[in-house]
Amino acid sequence: MTATDLALHAGAHAPLGTSPYPLSPSNPGPVEGFQPSVDGLHDLPADLQPIRDKVLRGERLDLDDGRALFATPDLNGLGALANYVNECRNGNRTTFTYNRHLNYTNKCAYRCMFCAFRRDGDEHDAVVMDMDFIRHKLRTEFTDTMKEVHVVGGINVDLPYSYYLDLLRTIKDERPNLHVKGFTMIELDQIAEQAGRPIEEVLEELKAAGLDSCPGGGAEVLSKRVHKKLYNGKLPPEQWLSTVRKAHAAGLRTNATMLFGHIETTDERLDHMLQIRAVQDETGGFMQYIPLVFHPDNTPLQRLGKTTGTDALRTIAVGRLMLDNMPHVKAYWVMLGIKIAQIALHYGADDIDGTVVEEHITHDAGATTPQGLATTQIAGLIAETGRQAVLRDTLYQDLSVI
Repeated sequence: MTATDLALHAGAHAPLGTSPYPLSPSNPGPVEGFQPSVDGLHDLPADLQPIRDKVLRGERLDLDDGRALFATPDLNGLGALANYVNECRNGNRTTFTYNRHLNYTNKCAYRCMFCAFRRDGDEHDAVVMDMDFIRHKLRTEFTDTMKEVHVVGGINVDLPYSYYLDLLRTIKDERPNLHVKGFTMIELDQIAEQAGRPIEEVLEELKAAGLDSCPGGGAEVLSKRVHKKLYNGKLPPEQWLSTVRKAHAAGLRTNATMLFGHIETTDERLDHMLQIRAVQDETGGFMQYIPLVFHPDNTPLQRLGKTTGTDALRTIAVGRLMLDNMPHVKAYWVMLGIKIAQIALHYGADDIDGTVVEEHITHDAGATTPQGLATTQIAGLIAETGRQAVLRDTLYQDLSVI
């Protein structure tokens, strides 16, 4: 069966090689002459053929489709389908950014069972960065060409509202060209509580102080059952969704994450994706979907063991197919490991994060990946997969082929 025959068999409304879903400024489609690969789509098993045909027609997948994708024994067929959708939207590009993390505190009021990062505050390795320390760090460890700083920390109830404004102003004062991607929805909720004001007002003040966008952490899995068992004191799913809607309404783009590989079920993963998809339909504020592999070491859940590479690849591919309105899917190399992240670039992922340079949250939980990679190293890792490495800014408005 040829590519044309495949399209006709599926009843596709557009020829193969065009996107089955609407593109966006950050998804300009393949460059002229590039044809998305249909390898592996012609002889899919019976359980995947109806889903393939829906994908080729540009139809939205439902919960039952997602169940079939997670259940199929044909991992390579699943990957081929996700890869096709990715290449329709992004061609042969894989993006990354020149960034650095800044974890301003690890003191945290919560005791989430999956976290090895948090401290009570009286330990020898407890951290609360003051502005002088942050200013020195920005001057000595950041560069003029760096594009993004990723700012997250624990829920430290001792920090006043003014701390967060000072933090943002200090970053912008020292590195005015640096994009500040800061504060999860959990942090934003706590910051508003410290301010004693509506979060809508606080978001505007944070933006004025230098906040440019927000990461997606803190959602974990949007399941009341999992929330109750693993992080009961934390922001509940419905409040996380409410807060992210408010962030989008304030003009802040965010990411959407899912922490998987602990006690969640397949249906809970899919429900998480569907809730994220619904918010994206409503607001259009998500830039990336980032499946985060759970690392159990040094946590109360260490007995669960580590997530397999096949489960990670399957979850990435399913996310690409279910989240048809999400511009980008990230293979976060810090959590996946470099080798699995490379393979994921042919299982639906089109972004590999960035240089990172200094990462504590995952490494405290036993990650063995490097603390950071140089831009040349990342470009080389991407090139090894046959993809074209493209350096981006946070909002995908500045793209440079490497």
